[in-house]
This record gives sequence, C-alpha cells and structure tokens, in this order.
Amino acid sequence: MRGWILRNQRTTFLIASGLSTAGSFAGITAKGWILMHDTANPLLLALHFAALAMPSLLVSGRAGELTDRLGCEKVLIRSQWGLLSGASLGAIAIPLLSGTSQIVLLLLSTLVVGLSSAFELTARNKYCSLLVDEPQQLAPYLTSFSVVFNVGKLIGPPIGGVLLALSGPTAALSIDAASYLLPIATVVWLLKPNRAAEQRSQQGKAGSLATAWRECGAPLRHVLVFTALACLAVFFHPGLAPLIARQVLGPSPQALGLFTSVLAAGSISGGLLLQRNSHWLSRRPSLLLGGCTLLTSLAQLGMALPAGSGFKLAMSFAIGAGTAGLLAGSNLITQVAAAPVLRGRMAGLGQIAFLGGGGLSGLLAAFLSLRLGLSATFALMGGVGLVLALWELTLRPRTLLEVLENPGVRST
Repeated sequence: MRGWILRNQRTTFLIASGLSTAGSFAGITAKGWILMHDTANPLLLALHFAALAMPSLLVSGRAGELTDRLGCEKVLIRSQWGLLSGASLGAIAIPLLSGTSQIVLLLLSTLVVGLSSAFELTARNKYCSLLVDEPQQLAPYLTSFSVVFNVGKLIGPPIGGVLLALSGPTAALSIDAASYLLPIATVVWLLKPNRAAEQRSQQGKAGSLATAWRECGAPLRHVLVFTALACLAVFFHPGLAPLIARQVLGPSPQALGLFTSVLAAGSISGGLLLQRNSHWLSRRPSLLLGGCTLLTSLAQLGMALPAGSGFKLAMSFAIGAGTAGLLAGSNLITQVAAAPVLRGRMAGLGQIAFLGGGGLSGLLAAFLSLRLGLSATFALMGGVGLVLALWELTLRPRTLLEVLENPGVRST
C-alpha cells in the first residue's frame, strides 16, 4: 500500500484534498443556511463570505514570503492545523451557543479558516511543483486541483443539505472539521516530495512581495491586475448564494444545495476544459481570462432577465464555468510562467487578486441588492464585467506568454 502511494503521490494528494474540500463545502452550506434562516440579512451573508475571502488581502503577501523563505511543506502543514482549529470552532458553536453569540462564533470560525486558507493555498501551489517529475507535468496537475476542488463543491453542498435536513447543522460542521485530518495525515506521513528541487528566497528585501512584483514581468503584472478587476465585477455569487438560491428555487436547505451544486457542475466543466488545454491556454492569458470573464458577464445579464428557474439554473451553470476558468486560469498562468523562487509570492499575489476582489465584490453586491434588488445587481455588475472582457479581448488579443523551462517569462 505504501509503495502504491509513493508511486502515485500526485493522485494521493488530489484525493485527500478533494475529500477535505467536500467536507468544507458541507460546512459552508450549513453556515450559510443558518445565517440566512436566522437573520435573512444579505449583508450578513456577504460578511460571512468576506471573512473567508478578505483575509487574503491582509496575509497572502506574507504567506507567499514565508512560503518562499521557510519552505512550502512547513507552511502547508501549519496552515492545515489552522484550518482544523477554525472549523472546530464552527462545530462547537451550534450545540453550545444561540442567538447573536452563535452567529459571532460562526463568523469567527470562518475568519480563522480564511486566514489559514490564505497560507494553505499559497503553500500548496508551490508544493505541487515538488510532486511532479517533469516541468511539463505542472500545468495539468495544477488545473487538476481546480477540477477536484469543484467536484468537492458539487458533492459537498448536497451532503450539507441532507445533513441539515436529517441531523441539523452540528453534523455538517463536524464533518467539515474532521475532513481536515486527512490532508494533514497525508502530507505528514505519506508523501515524499522532492525537497531538493525547492528554491527558497533570501531574507530581507530580495525575498519581499515587492521584489516578486517587479521581477515577475509586465505580462504577469497585467494578469494579476485584470484578474482583480474581473473578480470585483463577476465573483460575488459565493457570498450571496443563499439569497440567490432562495429567489431562484426556494428557502429550503436542499434548494441551496441544488443551486450550489449546479454552480459546481459548471465549474467542473470549465476546469476540465482548462485542464485539457492547459499548455495552449497558459500562453494566451488575454484569450483565457477575457473569454472567461465574457462568459460569466453574459450569464449574469441572463440572471437579470424575468425568466423561469430552469433558465436561471442554466445561467448559474455558465457562471460556475466562467469563474472557474478565470480563477484557475489566473493561478495557472502565474505559476507556470514565474521563476520557481517566486512561486510562493506569486501565489500570494494571485490570492490577493481573486479572493480579495471577490470579497469586495460580495460586499458591493450585497449593498446593491438591498438598494436596487438582486436582478438589478446582476444587470449592473454583469454590464461592468462585459466591458472589462471586451476591453481585454479587443485590445490585447495577440498577447502570448512564452513559458521557459529555465524559469522566466517574456511577452511576444
């Protein structure tokens, strides 16, 4: 058994991460339904998502610096223990507390998970490069995580919805906490990465986030800036998923599970398409990111139309596909086109771009939905995303990145 694991390290790590993701989304579904059921306040839902995403603005840069300086494996293990601790807070909030104190502890749990996730995602990106045998294997392996992540998104919400209906939120949140034990055990005891291949940065200015920003080159800086702007316009649906599901399908936890599963099914489709074309698309950032933003924006405009639930579920599928391609594509480009010594910090900059932009987008969309209504919010933000996408596709259509085996990148 141990021999099979060592021969299939990449698969083992993917499976452990996928099971953990499924448990995590069961917990997120439970928390979102509790907040919506108890308060019916979209701003509180947006605050919940912001607590998960916004820490990236605060700590992802530092996470990238520590990953490059201390080593990705050490940072990965510590961050996974942080995820377990944060999820455990949510699990104990339900049986021990009620009312405002329960909501506060649930939000605190999400904040701890968000802080730990910033370190975990940054370290995991660089850790993947230590599990591949050839540089050409990195691009499809990184995109495999997008597929596995979205499979977890697909099966996690129905699990959360069923557990909510049958056993209450405590069971869903307990599974969320327990799911983090598997990747911890996998990294600590089962995997043997090629530690000698890791390139670490020096202390001081040479290992700073600002140095990585300067040295990564103008093409990658543009990728990061466009990703942040696009996410600000089109990546608000995770924070408002319970509100959107209530208006599209109804208020039950099963309806929320169905809605998020449709989003995840779209994300899986987008991730598979990206995985199968990872080498070709990673050299064409404007086509990849602009096209995904265009698809998501058009789907958001479709959500603004007075149509039936079937049509809106189809638009939700397209939103899932578009945002998965945008986020996974940005991560792919900034990893394979950056020098190995910069990859931790590039992952941190990527998180600041897409999770920070998404957190701000959720807060903005929640405010607009209170003032204008959900349909008008979809129309307004979808229109902004459409302008961004057309700008990227028309003004930078031939931008190519040449990914070199000797780490570096140049625009042609």
